[in-house]
Amino acid sequence: DVQLVESGGGSALAGGSVRLSCAASGFSFSSYYMSWARQAPGKGLEYVTAIDSGGGSYYPDSVKGRFSISRENAKSTVYLQMSSLKAEDTALYYCVSWTIGYWGQGTQVTVS
Repeated sequence: DVQLVESGGGSALAGGSVRLSCAASGFSFSSYYMSWARQAPGKGLEYVTAIDSGGGSYYPDSVKGRFSISRENAKSTVYLQMSSLKAEDTALYYCVSWTIGYWGQGTQVTVS
C-alpha cells in the first residue's frame, strides 16, 4: 500500500526554523515528483513547493528564499526545511504525490 507519513511539525517562534520529513512507501519514490502543500485555518489548500525526480525544485513567491525542499531517495524521504518563519506559515502541512494521487495525514506547524 502507498503511504506518506509526515513528521517534524510543532510550534516555532517567528523567525525560527522547522524541518519536516515525509517517509514514503509502496511506490517507486525516486521516480516521482513530490510536493508539499499546506492548509491554514479557514483557508484553502496552498501549494508550497515541489521537487522532481532529478532534484529540481519549485517555489511560489510566498516561500521562495525561506523554504527548501530536498529528497533522499535511498530513504524514500522528502524534506521541507522552513526558515524565517512567519505567523502566516501556520498551517497543516501535507506531503503529496500528485502523480499517483496520494496525500499524507498532515503535520501541524504553528508559528507565534
